Amino acid sequence: MRNEGALDRGLRVGLGLGLIALVFAGPQTPWGWVGLVPLLTGAVGVCPLYTLLGVNTCARG
Repeated sequence: MRNEGALDRGLRVGLGLGLIALVFAGPQTPWGWVGLVPLLTGAVGVCPLYTLLGVNTCARG
């Protein structure tokens, strides 16, 4: 069951790609791999932390 809305997912994918870019450009720090978390949760549409906290950013229909 998805718990991320379209805007939330888009921001997560953008943030994830930006952080991963730090591995290859800029300071070239391995901390950029942390970007995999928002990238994957944005791609899948489910955030485990949202599930634990009972948060849902999907549009109410």
